[in-house]
Amino acid sequence: MKNINLIILLLLSILMVTGCVPSQNVTQTNSRRIPNQYVHTVDTINMATVSWRDYFADQNLVGLIDSALTNNFDARIALQRMEQAKAGVQFSKGALLPTVGAIGIPKINRYGLYTMDGAGNITTDIEPGKIVPVNLPDFLVGLQTSWEADITGKLRNRKKAAVARYLASTEGKNWVLTNLIAEVAMTYYELLSLDQELEIIRETIALQENALAVVTIQKQVGAANELAVKQFQAQVLNTKALELEIQQAIFQTESKINWLLGRYPQPIARTKETFNQVIPQQIQSGIPSDLLRFRPDVKQAELELMASKADVRAARAAFYPSLFITGGIGYQAYKTNLLFTTPESFVFNLIGSLSAPLINRNAIKAEFNAANAQQIEAIYNYQKAILTAYVEVYNEVNNLDNLQNIYILRNNEVNTLAQAIETSSDLFRTGRATYLEVLLAQQNLLSARLDFIDVKKQQLLGTVNVYKALGGGWN
Repeated sequence: MKNINLIILLLLSILMVTGCVPSQNVTQTNSRRIPNQYVHTVDTINMATVSWRDYFADQNLVGLIDSALTNNFDARIALQRMEQAKAGVQFSKGALLPTVGAIGIPKINRYGLYTMDGAGNITTDIEPGKIVPVNLPDFLVGLQTSWEADITGKLRNRKKAAVARYLASTEGKNWVLTNLIAEVAMTYYELLSLDQELEIIRETIALQENALAVVTIQKQVGAANELAVKQFQAQVLNTKALELEIQQAIFQTESKINWLLGRYPQPIARTKETFNQVIPQQIQSGIPSDLLRFRPDVKQAELELMASKADVRAARAAFYPSLFITGGIGYQAYKTNLLFTTPESFVFNLIGSLSAPLINRNAIKAEFNAANAQQIEAIYNYQKAILTAYVEVYNEVNNLDNLQNIYILRNNEVNTLAQAIETSSDLFRTGRATYLEVLLAQQNLLSARLDFIDVKKQQLLGTVNVYKALGGGWN
């Protein structure tokens, strides 16, 4: 008999060890080294460390951003996601501790007379001279506890994964704030540029109406014909239609800012002259490795990777035995007046159980394989986040360099065409230039001035984009 028991115990041990062998580890992926610099020069200072309050000098813009950070719905949603992740951490911490609950059980037992309990009760005194009643009341009050001893680290790894995801949600919130600040600033600069375009168009309308008045007088004295008058009139009408289009764009841009601020449409406070006074920031991009510290989306991807690694370890631990300890303590009696009699009514129990998967492990294998795949996905997401961040900064730095050269050329173009307007007007009055030359000069100047405003706007938007790309704004 002893040999049989020994053989059975040996077989169970072999099955338990065999059943605990998990699948192979996650496949290693190739990592790519981030370059040492963006362009030919290397900055020692990274402008991502500058607070957005100092980065944006316009106090109207600062006030708008302040309001957006408080009232924007995306920012509020991100905070609630943090709270959800925080609750996950609390849940995982609680799983490491024993659960204790109070119990109170009133019941009545009736055993069949032809059962072992029933047959024994009819010959047993529950009290001196009193047989156990057929309908036996039973009252129990006390405490019960259960605890999974984390001998394999499964619960600890689940806690690590929950903590990493909470920190990742924090970085996700920071990335929302970074994008929100950038979007408010860019939309505000677009609004200022539209104000400038509207002012230019109105100045152009005044200039064109003066030219129309001149050609009308010339027609009256026979120096011009009806065709010239109609051409000048059509030009004025076209520019006035453009004025209305710009006004509509201003309304829509104001509405977008108000939406970002979580409020209904209303006028946006601004100083129109600010657009010409704002000087684009001198870009200090630091070194690419700074992105790992400052870009919230990169840090979020890194934390998600840490969480997925902990998930794999927890899934692997499911292949190993789990130790459960349960117990209880309290008072039990068949009468309430005897319930708290000590030590007669005092009861307790303590049970330890060790369980491990032996045969059907498909569900555990599936969970482990899913955790492996999620870890590989997290690795790729992390590498993608780094590459995306680097490319964004690289593009914006080069874009700002080119825009500075374009700005100089556009400014020279505007000055040249402004001189051409004066020349063509003088020549037209003396009959040495045709009205078509005047029309063309006016149209070219309007187009050049609008292009110049657009370049200045692109410069301002570029400084916002590179600030966001470097990871600034959330701190």
